[in-house]
Amino acid sequence: MTSLKGKTLFISGASRGIGLAIALRAARDGANVAIAAKTAEPHPKLKGTIYTAADEVRAAGGKALPVICDIRDEAQVIAAIEQTVTEFGGIDVCVNNASAISLTNSQATDMKRYDLMMGINTRGTFMVSKYCIPHLKKAENPHILMLSPPLDMKTKWFEHSTAYTMAKFGMSMCVLGLAGEQKSAGIAVNALWPRTTIATAAVGNLLGGDAMMRASRTPEIMGDAAYAIVTRPSREFTGNFCIDDKVLYANGVRDFERYRVDPSVPLMSDFFVPDDDVPPPGVTVQPLPSAGGAQTSR
Repeated sequence: MTSLKGKTLFISGASRGIGLAIALRAARDGANVAIAAKTAEPHPKLKGTIYTAADEVRAAGGKALPVICDIRDEAQVIAAIEQTVTEFGGIDVCVNNASAISLTNSQATDMKRYDLMMGINTRGTFMVSKYCIPHLKKAENPHILMLSPPLDMKTKWFEHSTAYTMAKFGMSMCVLGLAGEQKSAGIAVNALWPRTTIATAAVGNLLGGDAMMRASRTPEIMGDAAYAIVTRPSREFTGNFCIDDKVLYANGVRDFERYRVDPSVPLMSDFFVPDDDVPPPGVTVQPLPSAGGAQTSR
């Protein structure tokens, strides 16, 4: 594994949650982080802005560039990437973390929300990757990482939230396609997904509030797992759909208790984790009850 010292990460949706955790883990190495997100002003239900995230990155030992960027807007994406390259001299890692969610069936999903999810999750991921690739080709160890699930084509993942599942699986299809397309260029393209629910605004606001938060792991597990992936040699590890604790177990981590919000509460499985995916020894996870009608970004 290599260090991210002096490397530049472009992270969409990095103002809070998992995106911020990935940014902070990289910052501990002395990385440069472009925090590309929409939140410039505090939101009543969502903690953090691009500016507070930048302050945290700097406090952790990294350099930060807060960039207002709606990844549905092509001009904003191009401008944010160019600003990053101008500021830091290039891009080594592209992290597609920004996402929108609505756990609603077809009749309860209005087309504006459908377009939002497809525009951010699938189209936004494709577009951010597309415009980062020319810069990644110049990097020593280039990586693209999607925060998206394994492609487990089961009815149960679609029947309660067809539009959301299509949008998230669209991100994962970008992994398959771009990993093959960019293999000869040496750009690694992988996906990372959590085994359990993660204590983020999405979980707190829509999946059961405080009770579900206590049954979750902290975003730091995703930060550590992402770090383990993007520090691997890009030509040796691409086209993979990774689960957070399995990545860390393979890297020698044996203590997963430190990632739990409340060790007294059983962990809850996240969506999209395949039934046949076996957790590391000693890890027990409860199945996630079906949910519907909730809307936020993830």
